[in-house]
Amino acid sequence: MGRMFETRELIEQPLSPEELVMRYRTLSEDSCFANVPGKVEIDAWGRIVMTPPSFYHGVIQGRLVRKLAALGGEAVTEAPIATPSGLFLPDVVWASAVFMSSHGSEFAPTRAPEICVEVVSPSNSVKELSEKKEAYFAAGALEVWIVYPQSKRCEFYGKGGLLLGSAYPIDLTGIFD
Repeated sequence: MGRMFETRELIEQPLSPEELVMRYRTLSEDSCFANVPGKVEIDAWGRIVMTPPSFYHGVIQGRLVRKLAALGGEAVTEAPIATPSGLFLPDVVWASAVFMSSHGSEFAPTRAPEICVEVVSPSNSVKELSEKKEAYFAAGALEVWIVYPQSKRCEFYGKGGLLLGSAYPIDLTGIFD
């Protein structure tokens, strides 16, 4: 008797970005996950990673979206991106009109928008943030920002490492007020 979907006995190698998108779509369509608090990500081995954000975390996300809107394009919160290292949801992304015309209708693009922002939560680790930063660059991001709400600071990274500031003309004044 043939089966429509063959279940693997185990995952022998990291899942491809396309496999991660399929798993994420299945999760998002499963009513069992409809009321799970926090964002749900999937690492390269298919494991679910959850990070429940605080209210202030959401406030910072909203302020960043408003600031990034000045660049045109689209500023989006928790947009899924399938990278070679896992399917992650940066807290905020900025995508140009060019990116949006190519990838804006995809369920979870395998290409990252130009700017990916992680707002640090107490549950984050340096290792996790470093891995996500590298994953976003591997998927095509041009900049990754790490925003630290408690110490009220931002770090900006390009593919070559730490930057003095963003290459994009953005005024982040007031995001921690």
